[in-house]
Amino acid sequence: MGQQTTEIESESKHESKMNIDPALSEESKRQREGTSNIGAFGKRTGSSDLRFFEGILPEIDGQVLSDRSIEEQFSTALDNLESALADNRNATFGDVMKLEIQLTEPSAAEAIDHVYESRFDDIELPPRTVVGVCSLPGGADVQLDVIAAEE
Repeated sequence: MGQQTTEIESESKHESKMNIDPALSEESKRQREGTSNIGAFGKRTGSSDLRFFEGILPEIDGQVLSDRSIEEQFSTALDNLESALADNRNATFGDVMKLEIQLTEPSAAEAIDHVYESRFDDIELPPRTVVGVCSLPGGADVQLDVIAAEE
């Protein structure tokens, strides 16, 4: 007859160990120590020269402006980004390295182009990605994720 093994014996025979070079993960551990999270979104990562801003919504005093036009929502989200940058070592739009714009209506990308260009008018436009999403917190039509760097 066949050999029978228990589930525990079976798992231990197939268990593999993952080798992780501690030097490779040390920086991310150091960065995580300084991360301040609000809800599901982090606002800052450690003492690195990179700054990550996620989940920037078109909100004023905690109220999402979901009843406003996409241009006004995007402009308000950029105002909030500008404020977050200033609060973070006096960074500016010139420090933005990449901008991800999440839209519930991807066809609105053209409508926000003039706002984007006008807000970054005196500096080189940072690379951006426009992503279509099904929904955003608070019924917003736009949300920003941004990487900035202190250079």
